[in-house]
Amino acid sequence: MIVVMNHNAVGHDIDNVLKKLESAGFQIHLSQGVERTIIGAIGDKTRLGDMSLEALPGVEKVVPILQPYKMASRAYIDEPTVVNVGGLAIGGDTIHVMAGPCAVESREQLLQSAQIVKEAGATLLRGGAFKPRTSPYSFQGLEERGLEMLAEARERTGLCIVTEVMDPRTVELVAEYADILQIGTRNMQNFFLLREVARAGKPVLLKRGSSATIEEWLLAAEYILAEGNRDVILCERGIRTFDNYTRNTLDLTAVPVIKYLSHLPVIVDPSHAIGKWRFVEPMSRAAIAAGADGLLVEVHPNPAEALCDGPQSLNPANFRLLMRQLDGIARLMGRQVGHLSCS
Repeated sequence: MIVVMNHNAVGHDIDNVLKKLESAGFQIHLSQGVERTIIGAIGDKTRLGDMSLEALPGVEKVVPILQPYKMASRAYIDEPTVVNVGGLAIGGDTIHVMAGPCAVESREQLLQSAQIVKEAGATLLRGGAFKPRTSPYSFQGLEERGLEMLAEARERTGLCIVTEVMDPRTVELVAEYADILQIGTRNMQNFFLLREVARAGKPVLLKRGSSATIEEWLLAAEYILAEGNRDVILCERGIRTFDNYTRNTLDLTAVPVIKYLSHLPVIVDPSHAIGKWRFVEPMSRAAIAAGADGLLVEVHPNPAEALCDGPQSLNPANFRLLMRQLDGIARLMGRQVGHLSCS
């Protein structure tokens, strides 16, 4: 629920409400605006008992949060959440591009990729050390050796790292290297994994499941938020529909809908959504026009030789072209494309 305080409520009025809610076991979020204070409370409503919150001094009204997702809701936090990643603000007026190969294949390939995306203007490096593949015979990633290569690429270029974690048993290991822990589409509802990454103390990028509704996606984010980690970035990466010309159907309607329902930042992965490189550029432009806070794009020095997802990867020339196009679109939207800064 939301407790809205009067504009003339004083400090001890607010403290009194906070103490009553905390004593009843509620999780509290305090938002003090210019005109009034709003207190978000998450917990078992049966504990309210005879508290009569609306009768307390300084309380204007008590509003229940009707959505099943509470902490992810705009009703709980009205101001957009900005996630800080090594000095980068994701979710504000700046658009950030996370780019790199689908998988870490070799030291040479990764370092070359990192230099390419940095010079083109990306602010974060993506790359999979652990790769979930449909076939058990496909390339599964270099695992810890791949993480070490990602760390070297960050040291050489200053690019923050986004990489996927697939198993609760490897969360601690991946968190030692990564700046953002990515939850892939297959694990969106792996609730044990969601709880584990929430406790790792790193920002989490949560991809939408291929058949997930927006409500299910936000409820998955709720698992992370409920564990005390508020640094959640949502990622739309396409959903499964009846059409099979593209790999998935990119649901760009999800971007403004999420912005309306939730305070969490949302980025778009056009590469996995489309599955064909020639359509990645137009859908990237459309994603920014729809209000996305960033992109997750696959870039490979030589897509024809990629061990993973080559057909959907941009080559260096196409990625540079895309970055130039994004600058113009961002300005039209009253925003800007981010610059490199990782600490």
